[in-house]
Amino acid sequence: MDTTVLTSLRTLLKGDKAHAKQVIVNLSEDASALRQEIEGEMLKRYGFKWDIWTGFHAAPSMSHLHLHVLSADLHSERMKSKKHYNSFHPKVGFFLDINEVLSWFDAEDSYFNSMAKLEPKPYEALLKEDLACFYCGSSMKNIPALKAHLEEELDKLATREKNKAERKRKFEEKHAGKEEALEVSNPKRLKGDLEYIESQ
Repeated sequence: MDTTVLTSLRTLLKGDKAHAKQVIVNLSEDASALRQEIEGEMLKRYGFKWDIWTGFHAAPSMSHLHLHVLSADLHSERMKSKKHYNSFHPKVGFFLDINEVLSWFDAEDSYFNSMAKLEPKPYEALLKEDLACFYCGSSMKNIPALKAHLEEELDKLATREKNKAERKRKFEEKHAGKEEALEVSNPKRLKGDLEYIESQ
């Protein structure tokens, strides 16, 4: 196999289309297992879980194909510059979600070919976009202000998720003894009530 096709997503997509799709599917499967590990660690350490993003940089700085799997908080101490933050911001366009890339293979050939070009210059320009919170879209003047804001947003998310888990626990505790009777009289009711609580 010609290993030069694994230099980047761009070089992979320029090669054999079926092979490119299989490589990305394999990466997706590996990432899925890793996501489960990360979610388990989140629950163990923080008592709740939040989104995990999986994707490619459209114009990567390293010259080998690699996939990013990261928790969606973006306020790590390693996040030190606007360029770095924007490279992972889910709405800027530089970070390409793996499912989006996989969807290109099912589109018309013309669309696939257009997306697969991945010309670096237009993507690199996206890194110069103004800083903005990926949760609410608020503009931020600098990285310290952004990180403080993201910390607040994550704290709000933690409160919501923990409250939701507590409501679910109380509901299950309250209805544990009634489940058998509900199964006989109305089997869908308990399930529907529980789904409603989880959606809040």
